[in-house]
Amino acid sequence: MTEPIIVINHVSMMFNIASEQLTNLKEYFIKIAKRQLHFKKFMALEDIDFVVNRGEQYGIVGTNGSGKSTLLKIIAGVMEPSSGRVAIGGTIAPLIELGAGFDMELTARENIYLNGALLGYSREFIRERFDDIVDFAEVREFLDMPMKNYSSGMVARVAFSVATATIPDILVVDEALSVGDYRFQEKCEARIAELVNEHGTTLLFVSHSIEQVQRVCQKAVWIEKGHMRMIGDVEAVCDAYCHMAD
Repeated sequence: MTEPIIVINHVSMMFNIASEQLTNLKEYFIKIAKRQLHFKKFMALEDIDFVVNRGEQYGIVGTNGSGKSTLLKIIAGVMEPSSGRVAIGGTIAPLIELGAGFDMELTARENIYLNGALLGYSREFIRERFDDIVDFAEVREFLDMPMKNYSSGMVARVAFSVATATIPDILVVDEALSVGDYRFQEKCEARIAELVNEHGTTLLFVSHSIEQVQRVCQKAVWIEKGHMRMIGDVEAVCDAYCHMAD
């Protein structure tokens, strides 16, 4: 029997964008004071409506700027939609923006505890799993180095390792694996497969690599220019997306 875990109910997201580019804050406030600054509306998402059942693995595909990341941020609770609602039926571990939840002036050791706290883990929980987190991320020899000196791939490794230190009901991954080396991508995919197959974790996955989406996911949603174009089997959706220009 299917059990909904993410219900996306007619979600739209509108942003107000300044109609002209301003070079500094002084110019911005002068325009505001004189009521000379005008905004135009940009619909990042419009009437997105679908349900993800517990244990399903959904890829979200679409061209750059199509609204994929905005949708994931709304699902993760980072942003509020302009209209509609999202209902979440479990714990969620978001891997949305590399470095979000990290203080780059702090060391990796300090950031593991900091990021863990932001994800709702207790200090004791992190302490018990600290070695596993470090070993998975492969950063033990760099633990006491400020993270501002880390490469984007190293940051991604730490973020992924902390986010998957527990078994979340929902794992949200947005391009987090694209910056790592191929060997570590395989390691992350294996960890995702373990969470999905052995623990029933629900997955929402965004990647520019269609091949990776097809490997990791069973179903897919195609979003284009803020509109949902297609939903269904991952192979069918990815094939339609890849041939949209034909």
